[in-house]
Amino acid sequence: MRRIHLSLRELAGTLVMAALACSSGVPPQPPGDEPVNLGAMQAGEGPVWSPGDGLFFTGGDRITRRDATGVTHVFREPSGGANGLLFDAAGRLIVCEARNRRVTRTEPDGAITVLADNHQGKPFNSPNDLSIDSMGRIYFSDPRYGNRDNIEMFDQEGRAVEGVYRIDAPGQVSRIVTHEVDRPNGLLVSPGDEFLYVADNNNNTAGGARKLWRFDLRPDGTIDPQSKKLIFDWEDGRGPDGLEMDQQGDLYVAGGLNEPHPPFESAEKFKGGVYVLSAEGELLRFIPVPVDEVTNVAFGGGDWKTLFITAGGTLWSVGVSAPGLTPFNLP
Repeated sequence: MRRIHLSLRELAGTLVMAALACSSGVPPQPPGDEPVNLGAMQAGEGPVWSPGDGLFFTGGDRITRRDATGVTHVFREPSGGANGLLFDAAGRLIVCEARNRRVTRTEPDGAITVLADNHQGKPFNSPNDLSIDSMGRIYFSDPRYGNRDNIEMFDQEGRAVEGVYRIDAPGQVSRIVTHEVDRPNGLLVSPGDEFLYVADNNNNTAGGARKLWRFDLRPDGTIDPQSKKLIFDWEDGRGPDGLEMDQQGDLYVAGGLNEPHPPFESAEKFKGGVYVLSAEGELLRFIPVPVDEVTNVAFGGGDWKTLFITAGGTLWSVGVSAPGLTPFNLP
């Protein structure tokens, strides 16, 4: 894999942020493991690794593939405003098409199957991120960031619903989170389908949620609302975005900011980077990334020990000690 190493300015910025993070009680990443800048390539969101094909990510209304040599290829353009990506165990690409307000699957022959484009006749807001369980059921978040004028998903009281949904088969969609969180973003189903982690990130509302929650996941694919547990709180900073888990059960969560976004998000305590948490929410370490906004992460490489990070259109990578969990390598 071709790697472009940090410039002196980027390295200095990384070291400064690590010092700032440490002063706020966030332990820095161990020395020698600084993230590597792989370049600006419209890497806005949705990184996911495919064995044999390399890394896929989204940005600029495009799905891009970066092969093992570091060369990028346009996989799909336009992409319907693609955001979160996922490969199922059969190697089919699942796409949250935010602008098209649907979730699709790309079949081996290139055909596109619409998995979900409405719930009870109402179009989704902007499908954002997704996860998959051991039975192949797909879970996706449906927040609305930015302009909210064309939201059509409301409850019986007229409140906008920014929910989480489960897809059992094409067109078979159930809502499993309605108002249990504020604005769901990143999702993760834990091994054994025990828990559903939900990144709750209402980042353009003063006092909005900036929290990572965990729910017990029942065998039928619904959550137990009473099991809701706070895992980590970014307080008044930029909250959690995409997340993944390694085979030791530790969480890797994109979040924080290097420069504040007043009046909604501060950058004093929680700097931009990847927050490595235990499954119970203990902060184990912090991987600083000197570009805003740090949006998502994915494990990849031949041994699944490379963590890819999307941030402000740039792509970063860093080596980690434990391989990541994916549909391809579940224990």
